[in-house]
Amino acid sequence: MSQIAFLLNGDSVCLTNASPTRTLLDWLREDKGMTGTKEGCNEGDCGACTVMVSDETGARAMNACILFLPQLNGKSVRTVEGLSGPDGELHPVQQAMVEHHGSQCGFCTPGFVMSMATAHLNGATDYDDQLAGNLCRCTGYAPIIRAAEAAASEPVPAWLSDAPDTPIAEPIESDTLALPRTADELAQWYEAHPDATLIGGATDVGLWVTKQLRDLGPVAFLNGIQDLKDISVSDEDIHIGAGVTITDLGTLMSEHHPSFAEMIRRYGSTQVRNAATIGGNIANGSPIGDGPPALIALGATLYLRKGDKRRSLSLEDFFIDYGKQDREPGEFVEAISIPRQPDHLRCYKISKRFDQDISAVCGCFNIMIEHGQVTAARIAFGGMAGIPMRASHVEAALIGQPWTAETIAAARPAFTKDFTPLSDMRASATYRLQSAQNLLERFFAETEGTATNVLEVSA
Repeated sequence: MSQIAFLLNGDSVCLTNASPTRTLLDWLREDKGMTGTKEGCNEGDCGACTVMVSDETGARAMNACILFLPQLNGKSVRTVEGLSGPDGELHPVQQAMVEHHGSQCGFCTPGFVMSMATAHLNGATDYDDQLAGNLCRCTGYAPIIRAAEAAASEPVPAWLSDAPDTPIAEPIESDTLALPRTADELAQWYEAHPDATLIGGATDVGLWVTKQLRDLGPVAFLNGIQDLKDISVSDEDIHIGAGVTITDLGTLMSEHHPSFAEMIRRYGSTQVRNAATIGGNIANGSPIGDGPPALIALGATLYLRKGDKRRSLSLEDFFIDYGKQDREPGEFVEAISIPRQPDHLRCYKISKRFDQDISAVCGCFNIMIEHGQVTAARIAFGGMAGIPMRASHVEAALIGQPWTAETIAAARPAFTKDFTPLSDMRASATYRLQSAQNLLERFFAETEGTATNVLEVSA
């Protein structure tokens, strides 16, 4: 018998033998009759289902539609029904939405309000980022932003700042469900259940259930494993646990490789980044995942574990072919490390929509230039092959050459030796190849002092 314990709007909830792939959204609407949390896209894109999830690390906005009930064990959930005070007092963001006419049709309003309330609690005022994952179908963004700005100076209500303690998350382990608390517990269970599905943030796996209606079989939820969330920075490397969220990775990279951090800002939405993990981003082996190209360009090492056995390999060697990685049954990604190095990295993400979109091409360039000559180069791309790949021929065409426009022009043909991209709904093969070549020219232009950022260039 498994029991999942959490708080819902301050009240204790204990669920016995709940389906491990039941989403919070479905449970709220169907079991609790709490329909303020809306179902829109059911894949984490529109934000209509946004709720506030809190634990000892703080409060985060998350998508209830791809949040499975076991992920809430030991946490506190607040929905729009629980945002106002015990006597019906409106939260400052609710009051501001009324005063600034931030609600039109109203469908999106609960999700916006929950994102705004979480940002208000955390003191976050970068509203274009905080609300990028909330879709207003009436295009009423201006009054919504004005409401967020107006509420910013108001104090956090006592009923939120004095939230009750969350319940203790007890470990759960059976043949069908595991909620391990340590990497050791995970290693033991996963070695005994090698066909199980590991779930980090469920931002990808969640869609297997909500869209593909798949039966995942035995599952293990990793979000309760604290030692997989560890980050350590030494003189030699930056060591990142597989359970580190994309949000926390972005904060870390802003200190060391800001271009990578800026690309992470465009990675999904705040709600997605708050749940997704770098280990999941790597382990799913997507050819268009935005994390691996940057990490490969930085020379990252991947650490894998099976039971008590550990091994390491270069991240680029982990990806073998489309849908195939160098990972044995029962083996999981435990951590990744990046060598400490001067920051030469530039990451470029090409997508149809600037924010919160899947890459057509993602190119990351880590090129060292000394005395006008290329001394080293690591270049990696996503979206150019069935796996994230280094541009080894392009690197060879650059290393040892003078850093000039002539060298860049001479290196362009080498892209055809490294990549034979496919055409799909996001881009044609021709577009991908030409874009990749152009990104090398963009990197060169930036090193020469030319402004290339579309967010900074003005007429």
